[in-house]
Amino acid sequence: MAELRNCPMCDEFFNYTGLREVCHKCALKEEDLYQVVYRFLRKRENRAANVDRIEEATGVDRELLYKWVRKGKLHPAVFPNLGYPCDNCGHLTTSGKLCEACQGSLKSDLRTFDAAKDFRDGIVNQERGTYLADKKRR
Repeated sequence: MAELRNCPMCDEFFNYTGLREVCHKCALKEEDLYQVVYRFLRKRENRAANVDRIEEATGVDRELLYKWVRKGKLHPAVFPNLGYPCDNCGHLTTSGKLCEACQGSLKSDLRTFDAAKDFRDGIVNQERGTYLADKKRR
């Protein structure tokens, strides 16, 4: 069922169905801007353009460019210098919500947490057959 919302761009009411974040009128404007950006990027000399260059040449807001990359309308595989900011540190990434460095840091922290939890529970290293592990098996 549709929900009545205000368009974040023009503040008009529209029926939000989950497909678009903006009203129909603003969606058409976004599509026109997308076509401008896409025509710019299709030129061979512009394929390696970064977000700053695209914003300067086309006048399209960088947040809109980030939105298109995040949603897959502009593919970083085709346009290698495109990305969107990491939710944690702000560096550009091309997939997920976190960049590679933040993902690695989070994975490391989780491994440390798991190791501390295992140590606290008395299960230090079951694979090696420690004294505590042998004692628990009996």
